[in-house]
Amino acid sequence: VQLQASGGGLVQAGGSLRLDCAASGSTSNIDVMGWYRQTDGKNRYLVATMSTKGREIYGGSAEGRFTVSRDNAKNTVHLQMNNLRPDDTAVYICNTETITTWGRRSYWGQGTQVTVSS
Repeated sequence: VQLQASGGGLVQAGGSLRLDCAASGSTSNIDVMGWYRQTDGKNRYLVATMSTKGREIYGGSAEGRFTVSRDNAKNTVHLQMNNLRPDDTAVYICNTETITTWGRRSYWGQGTQVTVSS
C-alpha cells in the first residue's frame, strides 16, 4: 500500500488546515486509516484514526478541535484541523493498517509539515 498525503503548510494560531491522504496499491484489506504526528524525528503520536466501520479514535490534544473522516470507496482519509495552536506544529504522517489472515500490517506515508505561528 502506498500513501500520498497533501495539505499542510503555515497557518496562524486559531486558524484551520485540512490534510488529505490517498491510499493506492493493494487497498482491499485496509481497515484503519488516520494520522500521527512527529516533532522529534523519532516518536510518532496518535492524532486521529478511523476504521472502515467508522470508529474514530483521537489523541488527547486533537479531541474537540480536529475531525477525521474517510471515503472508503476512494481509500482516502482527511483531517480537518481547527483552532490550531503553536504546539500543533509537527510533521503529520498518514497511516493505514491492513488486516489479512496473517495479521495486521501498518503502512506510513511521507509526512507533511504543519507549522502554526503564534
